[in-house]
Amino acid sequence: MKLIIGGSFQGKSAYAAEYFSPSPIVADGSTCTQEKILQCDILDHLHLYIRRLLEQPIPENEIEKQIDSLCKNNPSIYIVCNELGNGVVPMEAFDRRYRETVGRICCNIAKQAEEVIRIVCGIPIVLKK
Repeated sequence: MKLIIGGSFQGKSAYAAEYFSPSPIVADGSTCTQEKILQCDILDHLHLYIRRLLEQPIPENEIEKQIDSLCKNNPSIYIVCNELGNGVVPMEAFDRRYRETVGRICCNIAKQAEEVIRIVCGIPIVLKK
């Protein structure tokens, strides 16, 4: 499993897609099902998938378990996620909870990942290999 992180529109998705030829199976976190994640090469927008789960009446620890299970059941997956914790702290309680949950989940994924890459201006910076 590889985790690719970075700010919005920094080239994360394009970087992940380079490793699959001719075309990767991509699950878009803003709309995909759990089943699609189990079958995909790339989970793009993990942060939006987490937001969708938080909008449901599911305890946060269950969300973390669900993401962990998805990663373990698709060990070759590339996970692409925006970094949310580098800006202004949101005023709304839900938005703070969302930001914190994404941060915790990314920390857990990074521990398990064989590689963690941060993309800045399209340039990969290997954080873990």
